[in-house]
Amino acid sequence: MLSAVIAFCRWRPVKRAPLLLALFSLAALAEVEVRIVDYRFTPPSVSIKAGDSVRWINGEKRTSHSVLFPDENGLESERLFPGEAYVRRFDQPGRYPYRCGPHEEMKGEVIVGE
Repeated sequence: MLSAVIAFCRWRPVKRAPLLLALFSLAALAEVEVRIVDYRFTPPSVSIKAGDSVRWINGEKRTSHSVLFPDENGLESERLFPGEAYVRRFDQPGRYPYRCGPHEEMKGEVIVGE
């Protein structure tokens, strides 16, 4: 009986290794939050690693905003109404300046490291 328990214990971790590795990989990814309040992105600059995401949340009471990346052919989120969010994953290292589509004075930057 003891040998059966030992054999079972040896088999189980090997069988579940891919699942554990997948869960560990997902846990390593991060998401940084940027709040939109008082016509500002807070914080205005965030630093993340390649593969991480940024979540912009509109914390205004009545105003809609968007997240526009002029250097990327005008890539823009949908309009974010109060309480709504937009998430983008950044896979390549670099600097990603952005602004609000309807409010050009609102600016921010995502800095992606390796």
